[in-house]
Amino acid sequence: MIHINTHFTADFYTPTEWEALLPEGEKALNTLYEGTGAGNEFLGWLNLPGNVTTDTLQAIQSQAAKLQKISDYVVIIGIGGSYLGARAVIEALSNSISHKKEGADYPQILYAGHQLSGDYLHELVHFLRDKRFSLISISKSGTTTEPAIAFRILKNLLENQVGKEGLSERIVAVTDANKGALRMLTKELELPSYVIPDNVGGRFSVFTPVGLLPIAAAGFDIAELIRGARQMEAKLFNDRSVESNPALHYALTRNLLYRKGYTNEVLINYHPKLAYLSEWWKQLYGESEGKDGKGIFPASVQFTTDLHSMGQYLQDGKRNLFETILRVKQGNYSPEIPMGADDFDQLNYLAGKSLDWVNEMADKGTLLAHLDGGVPPIQIEIDRLDEFHLGQLLFFYEVACGISAYLLGVNPFDQPGVEAYKKNMFALLGKPGFEKENQALKARLG
Repeated sequence: MIHINTHFTADFYTPTEWEALLPEGEKALNTLYEGTGAGNEFLGWLNLPGNVTTDTLQAIQSQAAKLQKISDYVVIIGIGGSYLGARAVIEALSNSISHKKEGADYPQILYAGHQLSGDYLHELVHFLRDKRFSLISISKSGTTTEPAIAFRILKNLLENQVGKEGLSERIVAVTDANKGALRMLTKELELPSYVIPDNVGGRFSVFTPVGLLPIAAAGFDIAELIRGARQMEAKLFNDRSVESNPALHYALTRNLLYRKGYTNEVLINYHPKLAYLSEWWKQLYGESEGKDGKGIFPASVQFTTDLHSMGQYLQDGKRNLFETILRVKQGNYSPEIPMGADDFDQLNYLAGKSLDWVNEMADKGTLLAHLDGGVPPIQIEIDRLDEFHLGQLLFFYEVACGISAYLLGVNPFDQPGVEAYKKNMFALLGKPGFEKENQALKARLG
């Protein structure tokens, strides 16, 4: 289960301030679970783990097995919530060097459509041109610029390899149930497909086929992922007190710190496999909370690496930030430091110690140093890095995000700011229907 520790954070506010916020937290939690808040039409994720059926999991696993059999590489095409949840889990569970499942001949997962770099897409196409590969295209509309461009180019490459008649084995679509360009193409080419539920937004979609199909294609156990999420779902729904509900505890703590002037949250982990979980977390919280001139700014660093760069700012910079330290209690491997014959590097005092222990001491030493520097620390710990515990963690963060956004007084489930950049980009690209905006923006740019 998730363990949350705010022992040191409590030094930065008074018991009276904490007690005063508790009724607001209870109200925000009830608003979420009763579906009475803004954006309540997008609450399908809230009961999703418990509603995923065995038949659904088996169908996804069967489709994943088909892709594995014919592919050395599977390219996930999507942006934002359409790929970040899956990538967070896949990167966390894969071998750090091969970027694949440890000890198994599963396809390597690659990604496209998550940016507009010409170099990246050219190099990906060049790499795949003589490889066995398949595509999982994830888009509700099928017209989002970044993934749509990548899909067009990679679909053409794939068609040149296997012919139009071979596409139905090599492309799987995850899209809207009835409408959109990708749904129409799915019907035309008779592609296997899965549905993005209307009541689940992209950043909350990891427990739908959006996340489950890529994770299964990579060879990981989606039934265990759902089992962990389902256990967390039951706990958070049944245990509503702040003492036993880690999502409420986390949401209250970060909002109290925000009200005390700590407006930036830095997610820290000491495990490089969690880098993309941090990216998923940043999207979840940034897109959910950053609106109406409000919101806790989400950032992330990777320790101990970034202790030799961002560590200086965290120790001595502007005191408007707090840290959330994500810990994994037990790693999969922990090599011991050997005894050196001549101790030229002066490390014999560590001989026989495990690398995990050294990492833990770096964690604790840094926490105390930053605490002395005026940085409030929240500590979150999971027992192991596996599908079950990741399922717990992801669902915990989703529920905490909903509570936290309602505490801030914003709609957790819309993203009006994202639409602003799209409108300007479409106009500058010359998209039909944006002619007037095109001229106005060009005039502003000079």
